Amino acid sequence: MEELNVIKALSALAQPHRLQIFRALVVQGAGGLTPAMLAESLALPAATLSFHLKELLHAELVTQERSGRNLIYRAQFERMNAVLGYLTQNCCQGTSCLTPTATECIC
Repeated sequence: MEELNVIKALSALAQPHRLQIFRALVVQGAGGLTPAMLAESLALPAATLSFHLKELLHAELVTQERSGRNLIYRAQFERMNAVLGYLTQNCCQGTSCLTPTATECIC
């Protein structure tokens, strides 16, 4: 992953509403959420939510799919995993510190 893409992703998440939206989509998983569901659960006005979803889409942290009359937003797990991989690429002074099933560094 290129540094510019990591900066774009981290910048998008460096705002409280966008972080809440992304986390809500992560919790929901593959099913995703409609803007109405997000607005209700996060108590955000539709215009505010729309602005923040656009920023998350631009950073490629969420996807948008039309399902009939609804838009479904989903967290882009592969993208976030790539960001996390970039951030931890040289952890433990460059030695391999993750076991195949580990979820965190064991340094």
